[in-house]
Amino acid sequence: ILTYTFCKCSDIPEERIIGSGTILDTARLRSRLAEYFTLSQQNVHAYVLGEHGDSSVIPWSIANISNVPVKEYGSSYTRSGIIVPPELDLDDVEDYVRKSGARVIERKGATFYAVSVSVCHICQCLLSGIDTTLTVSTMLNGEYGIDDVCLSLLNVVGNKGAHSKIMLPMSDEEVAALHKSANVLKE
Repeated sequence: ILTYTFCKCSDIPEERIIGSGTILDTARLRSRLAEYFTLSQQNVHAYVLGEHGDSSVIPWSIANISNVPVKEYGSSYTRSGIIVPPELDLDDVEDYVRKSGARVIERKGATFYAVSVSVCHICQCLLSGIDTTLTVSTMLNGEYGIDDVCLSLLNVVGNKGAHSKIMLPMSDEEVAALHKSANVLKE
């Protein structure tokens, strides 16, 4: 909502107005999946989109670990002696991601340290001169049929700001959930 207000009230180009969006949620998702499968987060490619909150969307259809769909990763081991984890409970992972912030607040009183680290990472990407993809909040202008709202999609971020959005090949259900998330912010 603050990103949207700033877009509407300033004369700054939209690609230069970036909200932290779901970057922290995405980090928590990747951390949880890496922990579940006991491997490095660098191998986990999954995103949280939409609003930072209860209506956020995890597009499981594109989530993968080293190019293996996350739903199939546990059964993809071929070496004997490897302990195969139980089937991944996607609802449990989503619940974990959505409630992580509340758990941190309960224990520490606030989540500002994690938010600060996220904002520093965004700044580093802006200043480095090397484009990277981040789930930051930017103005939508028709992407996935959504207009006039700021929410998180996968954006290319670099020294020109959040200059491009990556249109992920999400399922119809995931796009519908993204629409619901946008409507939550519009209300």
